[in-house]
Amino acid sequence: MTDLPSLAPPGIMLGIGLGGFFDGIVLHQIFQTHAMLSAIIPMDSMSNMKVNMLADGLFHALMWVATLAGVALLWRALKGRRGAMTSGWRLIGYMLAGWGWFNLVEGLIDHHLLSLHHVVEALGPSMWDWLFLASGAVLILLGHGIASKAGRAA
Repeated sequence: MTDLPSLAPPGIMLGIGLGGFFDGIVLHQIFQTHAMLSAIIPMDSMSNMKVNMLADGLFHALMWVATLAGVALLWRALKGRRGAMTSGWRLIGYMLAGWGWFNLVEGLIDHHLLSLHHVVEALGPSMWDWLFLASGAVLILLGHGIASKAGRAA
């Protein structure tokens, strides 16, 4: 089946993104075995921790871009295959909805019910916590709308 597009580029890109997320989440945050610059800037003061946290955040942003690139490459690889574009739009819709459900549930529980943290911690409970919930609701509606429309087009 040589006429099928290669899944190697999207698979590799998605693997890079997911591997980076695993490293950052499990090793940097959960087990705290290291930070992005901890061998150069030791985690022995609050200012050094802030620098390392910024570096970790930039690393996570890069992994998010890699994962997004993998999804785009997958989309391109499947383009033209029967039903692939419709399925792709459904997938994107459900991914947006899932992101929205995360914002809504995490925001309700962690920001409002348990007050574990707030979107802008320095402000405490603020409009940012409510905007986070609103963004969840918008993403849910948008995502399910896209998925539903793509399903009808199939």
